[in-house]
Amino acid sequence: MTLQQLKYVIEVAGRGSINEAAKRLFLSQPSLSNAIRDLEDELDIAIFERTNKGITLTKEGVEFLSYARQVVEQAELLESRYLGAKPSPQHFSVSTQHYAFAVNAFVKLVQEHGQEEYELALRETQTYKIIEDVKHLRSEIGILYLNEFNHKVIGKLLKAANLQFTRLFTARPHIFISIRNPLARQSIVTIEQLQPYPYLSFDQGEFNSFHYSEEILSTMTHRKSIRVNDRATLFNLLIGLNGYTISTGVLSSDLNGNEIIPVPLDVEEAIQVGWISQRSLALSKLGRDYIQALREVLPQDRIDTQL
Repeated sequence: MTLQQLKYVIEVAGRGSINEAAKRLFLSQPSLSNAIRDLEDELDIAIFERTNKGITLTKEGVEFLSYARQVVEQAELLESRYLGAKPSPQHFSVSTQHYAFAVNAFVKLVQEHGQEEYELALRETQTYKIIEDVKHLRSEIGILYLNEFNHKVIGKLLKAANLQFTRLFTARPHIFISIRNPLARQSIVTIEQLQPYPYLSFDQGEFNSFHYSEEILSTMTHRKSIRVNDRATLFNLLIGLNGYTISTGVLSSDLNGNEIIPVPLDVEEAIQVGWISQRSLALSKLGRDYIQALREVLPQDRIDTQL
C-alpha cells in the first residue's frame, strides 16, 4: 500500500467516477482502475462498488477512506513542515436545502480559510440527493430539517446510511413574501389568508414525496401551486407573482437584498434545522470550520447552546 494509492482512492471517491478522477490525476483510466484493484486485492476488501450507474464506496470503503484522508493529511503536513512543500489544494463539499445562511457560511469559509488553491463544492439540491451525497461522501456535510411529520422517514434513511443528524437551531415557520405583497404589513399570517396567493415550493424530482419536501405542511392542498428548482427563480416569482413559500424565517439581505421579507405563520409547528454527516467519520478541518461559520452567520438567539 502506497501513499499514492491512498490519494487515488480519495480522488475517485470525491469524483464518483474513475474516468473523471483519471483526468484530474493525468492517468489513463485502466492505470487508475488497476492501481485501485491492486490495493483492494492487497487489503482483501472492496473499497468501491462498481455498477452501470457509476462507482460508489462500500461500507468498508467509507471506513477506509476516513483513514486514508488522515494519513494523506498528516503526510502533507510533514512535507510542508520539513520539505517546504506547497500545500495541496483544499477539498470540501456541502449539500444543502435552499438556505441562504448555508451560502453565507460557505462564503465566510472561503474568505477566512481558503488557501491559494482550493476545490470546493456547494450543492443546493433535493432532500434525497443531500442524503445520498453524504452517504457516498460526495459531500462531507448535508444541511436539512426535521420536524414531527418527516422525522420518521428521514430518520430511517439516515440510520440505514450510517449518518447522524446534529441540530443547529429550532425555527418557527415563516412565509417568505415580497415587500409589496399585501400580507407584508401583517405581524402574523394565517393559512386562510394565504389561499389567494400562489404557493411556491422546491421540486424534489422522482422523490416528490411529502416527506422529502423542503416546506412544512406539504400535505396541504393549494389552489395555485408552482414548483421550482432554484432559489433565484423562487425569489423572482415571490416578487413577480406575489407568491409565498414556507421556510425557517432566516434570510440574508446581503445575498437576497431587501425585496423579500419573512412573516411568522400562525401554526403550531417547529422546524429542527441541522447538519448530517457520516457517523463513523470525524469532520475534516474545513468541515469543522464550516460548522463554525454556520453558527457565526446565524442570528445568535437561534443557535442551540449545547452545540
